[in-house]
Order: sequence, then structure tokens, then C-alpha cells
Amino acid sequence: MQSDFLAALDIGGTKMAVTVANRERILSRVTAPTPKSGTPRALPEQGIAMIGQACAEAGIAAEEIQTVGVASCGPFVHSEGMLCLSAPNICGGRSGASDLPNDWTLIPIEKVLCERFATVAIENDCVAALAGERMFGAVQGEANCAYVTWSTGVGFGLCVDGRLLRGKQGNAGHAGHMLMAEREDAVCGCGNRGDLEGLISGRNIANRLQVPAAELFDAAQAGETRAQAAVLEAASFFGRGLYNLAAILDMKTFVIGGSVWQHHGDWLKPHVEAEIVSRMPALTEGVTIVNAGLGSHVADVGAFSLVLPEDWASSWRLRKPWETIPD
Repeated sequence: MQSDFLAALDIGGTKMAVTVANRERILSRVTAPTPKSGTPRALPEQGIAMIGQACAEAGIAAEEIQTVGVASCGPFVHSEGMLCLSAPNICGGRSGASDLPNDWTLIPIEKVLCERFATVAIENDCVAALAGERMFGAVQGEANCAYVTWSTGVGFGLCVDGRLLRGKQGNAGHAGHMLMAEREDAVCGCGNRGDLEGLISGRNIANRLQVPAAELFDAAQAGETRAQAAVLEAASFFGRGLYNLAAILDMKTFVIGGSVWQHHGDWLKPHVEAEIVSRMPALTEGVTIVNAGLGSHVADVGAFSLVLPEDWASSWRLRKPWETIPD
């Protein structure tokens, strides 16, 4: 029997969010810092507790929620047939980072959630975002497209011939870690040097240049020479990364979100497009870049899209309930 309520869980490296909805509207949303201490079960157990809190705020019993869509940072690995999270910005045992007070290597996210809920669907957050954009956003029905986030990190979700790509462990789309340049100073959180994320992500470019990313991009947009040189170099690397995927997967549309693009995409877009259209027309002709149609709510809607019944989807297209989610 179909439930009258669904929950969406968005897991990021610094924050988690839970949203509860019914067929007509969003009922509640709660957020909390991502836990990084205790046992490896701490994170999914907090997700369960947050769903209970969101239900209480919505005035419904927590037992009403039996179906959960999860959009999570990655990467993932499988253990005992179940999906586990192994993100280096959460798992201290994976990255060895001094600011992570745990020795986790795997977080049993699917196992713990399945102990409580009847139906659990988990995808990388960019894959979920792409699912949401194809269902409700800027690339509805598009068969060959990618969702790209340029923010604190750089991530991709990929769709070819109408099929979302997942790969052997659910990690297809980690193109932020493609190696781009011999740059010892471009250190990524994964340990790579010179990968796309190490070169352009908000976190890594700020660490490399010793200036907050928001200040750097604002100064570049204002025309400050050194800041502009750094940011335009980043835009060039970003464009080359998109070109690589257009050439490899024959992409048609890149839908781009994330805080960097939301604030600066309007003036960076021509520089990014130039890196694509200036190369091999047979592969790049007709390739387009569009802004994420779901804006800052793409992760929430993406998580819902993993479990949304088709009859709900038609109602949501009409009502656009995500527009009531607070930023």
C-alpha cells in the first residue's frame, strides 16, 4: 500500500537535511551538522532521528514514513551486499585528516536505514540531482545530459541514452577527480594533485590562494587583476572538463548548479563555453550549458525523485512544491 508521506535525506560533508512531503506539498524540513564522531552508525542514525523530528514538526507520526530517498556525497563501496559511504571528508580512517575525530572507513548507510524503513533508494547527490532535473527541472526528458555542481567540491551526474550511469559501486560521475594538470599546489581532499576539484573547487582554490572563495570570485567579477586571472584559469579548467565528457560520452546538455555557478555563472559562462566550442566541432556542435532549474533545492528534489510515485510527479510538476522549501 502506497504511503501518504515520503522523506528525502540529503547528506553532505558538513550538513544533513531532511524534508518530508505528501502528494501536494512540502510539510517540513530540518537540518543539522553531519556527525563525525561516535560509531560509524552515527550518521544514518542521525538521519532517522531527523526524519522523526521533521515528522513531529509536520504533525504526523514518524511511523507514517516508510519510504526514503537519499542523495549523498560519495564515494560509495559495497560491504556484505549493502551500500556504504566512504567519503574522505567524513571518514577519518579513509583520509587521515586531523580535523576528523573518527577512524571510520565505512558508514553502513543502507543497512541502518533499511532496519527502519521498508523502501530506501540511495544515489550519489549529483546523480540524484540529475534525476530531479530530468523529472522537474532544466533537462526534462533529455536523454544525453549531465548535472554538474561547482561549489565547495566539483561533482557530476551522467545520463547517456536516457539511462543514469552508476558503475560498479555507484560512483560513476566522479569526474571531479579526473587529472587535469601537473600542479603540486592543487591538492584535492581525496589526495590527488592537479585533478579538476583540486584546481577549481571553492574549498581547494581558497586553500591554495589563501583567500576565501567568495571574496576571490567577487573580486574577479569586479575586475581585480590577480583574482580575475585565477578565476578565469579555473573557468578554463572547468570548460576543459566539460569538453572531455562531451567527447567521451557525446553529451548534449550540461545543467550546472552549485554555489560558485549560482553566483558567478552568468559572467563565467562565455569563458567555459569557449573551451568547449573551440574544439572538434563534430563532437561539440550543439552542446549547450544551462542553469539548474531547481536552483538550491536540487538535492532535496533529487532525493524525492528517486522514490516519487508517478501520479505524484504529475501533481508536483503542476504545483512545484519545492518552491516553498526555505533556503
